[in-house]
Amino acid sequence: MDQGESTGRHQQKLTVNEEVSQVRRPRGVYLLPNLFTTAALFCGFYAIIAALQGRFEAAAIAVFAAMFWDGLDGRVARMTHTESAFGAQYDSMADLVSFGLAPALIMYEWALGSMTGMGGFLAKIGWLAAFFYTVMAALRLARFNVQLGHTDKRYFIGLPSPSAAAIMAGMVWFCTDLGLDGPHMRWPALIVTIGAGALMFSSILYFSFKQFDLRGRKPFMTTLVVVLLFVFTSIDPPAVLFLGFLLYGLSGPVLYLTRRWRAHRRAQNSPDETG
Repeated sequence: MDQGESTGRHQQKLTVNEEVSQVRRPRGVYLLPNLFTTAALFCGFYAIIAALQGRFEAAAIAVFAAMFWDGLDGRVARMTHTESAFGAQYDSMADLVSFGLAPALIMYEWALGSMTGMGGFLAKIGWLAAFFYTVMAALRLARFNVQLGHTDKRYFIGLPSPSAAAIMAGMVWFCTDLGLDGPHMRWPALIVTIGAGALMFSSILYFSFKQFDLRGRKPFMTTLVVVLLFVFTSIDPPAVLFLGFLLYGLSGPVLYLTRRWRAHRRAQNSPDETG
């Protein structure tokens, strides 16, 4: 056996050993961003428990706390270069609990559940609306994962699930703060639940605000606007948060209708090519 053949077999053996070691090497997960995701999941789970106990204000606040932690995990992962496929899937599962299941159960326990005593088909509308919202949230998250990296980063396709959850929880918090009883608000709650669910899985575009870079230099007026937002929110958090996210939810259909109207006007004002 010549030296070249022996060297080749030795190199082949080393290659096989390296491949085996790579297969057997345990794959860990990044701890820091997943801790924030776990915190968001905990807030969503706590919101469900609080709603089942009739503490609707605490449940609504827990949903907004979940939004805070959910907004941090992605940013921390990008800043520390710890993005992973595991983290993305874990984040989606946590979002389904915090922004899909939790808001639906909160709204059902607060208002929609009172429809069970109305008899007939109306008795089923409450839990069907809550289920509809949950399914739309699941479909919205699944579509987002499939389309990730293939869409314009300036826009979201459909209402983001955290924003839909903020509308749901914000309504409960706002009405509870005003002393409005859930059963007396069952019909507005039904409209909000079905509307937020439908907007999540719609093809309506929403501004993502991802082009807003927090690291670069900003004009003084931008800083002033951010400070004023914090001031107004601290004055009356339930009203400001609910109305703010409600306006964001309505902005999509308004912009969609505006674009359609402008396109129709341009089509009418364009010269007739067949004339």
